[in-house]
Amino acid sequence: MALTEQTLNDKIEVVNNGTFPVVQVRTANIIKRDGEEISRSFHRHVVAPDAVLDEEDADVADICASVFTQAVKDAYAAHVAAQETP
Repeated sequence: MALTEQTLNDKIEVVNNGTFPVVQVRTANIIKRDGEEISRSFHRHVVAPDAVLDEEDADVADICASVFTQAVKDAYAAHVAAQETP
């Protein structure tokens, strides 16, 4: 009886809130016994335009690099600055 664990990004979505887009990532953790799936759990996280892409998997980083243009980064920076202003 062999147990194996697999982790994969099973859903990567670009979501635009009207001002700037973010990338949502769903990661699946799959446990298999003798090749048959016995458990699956999910973890989600959001990648903002100011994220350090070196910390992301290559597939997520590639999508983020194409979505997060300089205009998007500027719009996000303006949004963050507006939130910090009292």
